[in-house]
Amino acid sequence: MKIPQKPNDLNEIFKNNIIKLMKLFEEKEVKEFIGEANNKYIHWDKLRRLKMPGNEKPDMIWALIKLSRMVTYRNIKFNKYVFNYSSLSEFQKRLHLLDKGMGGKILSNNGSVIISSQERERYILSSLMEEAIASSQLEGAVTTRKLAKEILRSNKKPKTYSEQMIMNGYITMQEIIKIKEKKLTKGLILKLHKSITKDTLKDKKYEDTFRDNNEVVVGDSIELDKIYHQPPNYKEIPKLIDELCEFVNNDEKEFIHPIIKGIILHFLIGYIHPFEDGNGRTARTLFYWYALTRGYWLFEFMAISRIILRSKVKYGMAYLYTETDDNDITYFIDYNLKCIEKAMRDMNSYIDRKQKEQTELLNIVKKIKNINLRQAELLKEAVKESEKPITISEVINTFGVAYDTARNDLLQLSKSGYLEKTKIQKKYLFRINKDKIITELK
Repeated sequence: MKIPQKPNDLNEIFKNNIIKLMKLFEEKEVKEFIGEANNKYIHWDKLRRLKMPGNEKPDMIWALIKLSRMVTYRNIKFNKYVFNYSSLSEFQKRLHLLDKGMGGKILSNNGSVIISSQERERYILSSLMEEAIASSQLEGAVTTRKLAKEILRSNKKPKTYSEQMIMNGYITMQEIIKIKEKKLTKGLILKLHKSITKDTLKDKKYEDTFRDNNEVVVGDSIELDKIYHQPPNYKEIPKLIDELCEFVNNDEKEFIHPIIKGIILHFLIGYIHPFEDGNGRTARTLFYWYALTRGYWLFEFMAISRIILRSKVKYGMAYLYTETDDNDITYFIDYNLKCIEKAMRDMNSYIDRKQKEQTELLNIVKKIKNINLRQAELLKEAVKESEKPITISEVINTFGVAYDTARNDLLQLSKSGYLEKTKIQKKYLFRINKDKIITELK
């Protein structure tokens, strides 16, 4: 990943060209160019390659763009570090759409309710699996989505580093739903970090403690001498974390939209880099936790890291654009809001797909007497993967039901002849009886 070029010193540009800059700012073509550059929130590294209005020098136009941005900046201070961001009109549009989706029930495009209270848990579990898998893959976990989901659904003991990362992520995502009433503290951050890094660090002592050295940097995995980010001195971490907790917990000083504040929390954990490893996973987990604490329950159904995984380079560049432009977090906020919007679209597509599937399942229930929707879905999935056995553990983790419920569902289907039951050691395995199903559905 190429480090973007930093702009030249603005003070020097203003000092030597103030009169010319004032005249330029009045030109219609320049004003329109600045407006477009701010709407897209272009970084200097991109701007310098564009054709400038009136063939003006890029430095001059950039100085005017920065001046227009500074007028709208909101400042956030942590110890000696100052960060800024602009509240773009595009942000307000995305936040409005997100706020609209937070209330009421989850509906399909035709307005019908598709997630009942009984089904809610199952959809949440699926989303948490997706988030845990993608967030771990962002940090180097090597596995396919299908294999990872099978491991989580069957609750198998992780055998590899990647499997452990994913299992940790899934357990931690479930945990944050339970602690959404708590305030952010050092202890909570350390607890989540320990959960998300269990048995994956080179030195186990760093699972529940901040780093105690300055050897940790964010660099290129191939070009080892390329450093993207040098985190603050480790001695500063306790104070920075204290100030971060105060910033997150205090909504009285000035209002910052909860999603914006959550994204800033995400960024700052990455910037401070308080841990030896697992900073990215902890940052994304804390964003989810914060959104849930502020009533954004819809995030339980969204896998944002899956979107980030599709645009991993842009994710990294959002950090670099911020650092190479005087800590302007607008780039990072813009990228994350776009990811959230895409995650919402993915979720809506998923909901529509599930509604169609539910209609199919209802048809199966009508044809096959005395089974419930959950059992109908088990049969449908079993038909798709007829060679793959179903276990009680898998039903528990897929549908979020108790052991007895899962066991009874499978035993009833077996007793009715739709599944064939075998026992290997102490474990029951169930396979589809295709002939019986085909006969029933005719």
